[in-house]
Amino acid sequence: MKIPDVAPGGRILGLGHYQPANIVTNDDLAKNMDTNDEWIQSRVGIKERRVAPDSESLEDMATIAGGKALAASGLSPEEVDLVIVATCTLETQIPNASAVVAHRLGIKAPGAFDVNAACAGFCYALATASAAVRGGAARHVLVIGAEKLSQWVDWTDRSTAVIFADGAGAAVVGPSETPGIGPVVWGSAGDKSEAIAIKDRDNFLRQEGQTVFRWATTTLHPVALEACERAGVDPSELAAFVPHQANLRIIEAIARKLGADQAVIARDIVHAGNTSAASIPLALSRMLERGEVRSGGLALLLGFGAGLTYAGQVVEIP
Repeated sequence: MKIPDVAPGGRILGLGHYQPANIVTNDDLAKNMDTNDEWIQSRVGIKERRVAPDSESLEDMATIAGGKALAASGLSPEEVDLVIVATCTLETQIPNASAVVAHRLGIKAPGAFDVNAACAGFCYALATASAAVRGGAARHVLVIGAEKLSQWVDWTDRSTAVIFADGAGAAVVGPSETPGIGPVVWGSAGDKSEAIAIKDRDNFLRQEGQTVFRWATTTLHPVALEACERAGVDPSELAAFVPHQANLRIIEAIARKLGADQAVIARDIVHAGNTSAASIPLALSRMLERGEVRSGGLALLLGFGAGLTYAGQVVEIP
């Protein structure tokens, strides 16, 4: 039996993101439901969000974000041998998004599978990609978080319609002589799984906002600190904190407990809304594009959401 070549570490080689062109403001939503800009901003911190038209699919968004990440990595499609798409909003279960996206990008016969860990999905997929590279199962992995939540939301329900949005973010993971993706800290709270749920395809997404808020603000900061500890990184060394963009109040509550005052905190939710598995790569890619963070800095990623699932890891910004 031949042992496959392994890499000492894995790292992110390139990032990319995509958002639909259509902007929906709080004032737009107020035309169809009992809400207003002040009410929405005070509760979730969102000013606007992007919503894809019927003609733009989840796979379309994933392909664009994946193509940008591939270009940023400097790799050709032929050099990618595994594609993972993290999503919880596919319109149908078969075919999976990963095989479709790989084909559209010209990636020939890669391993291809989807991951559904809801809003923690990108972190789950990133950890899986890093393990595949370090274990010799893959050389280069394209990891995409993509969601079209607009097709699963009741646009007359202000408890969900004001929060969720569409978009995609992607990363290319490859081998490294030194670790660029730290150990993952992941877990779940299945006893609270009904707090965010879709009963069946004839129903929309529903969530118990207060339950999720209490869980996130009391449970997750130890996960973030453990991810730093496992990576051998003190919070004071972080250049950025990129949590799932669930709610601005949740983001700021966790950030205060983290004790990384010098870190740039991702607040992409203000203009992008909650894009579930897409939110972390989308936010990090936009931060890098805007020059808010620099290549080589350390970023703490923290995903959490339906399931209830969570995952965190420290990564080196490409």
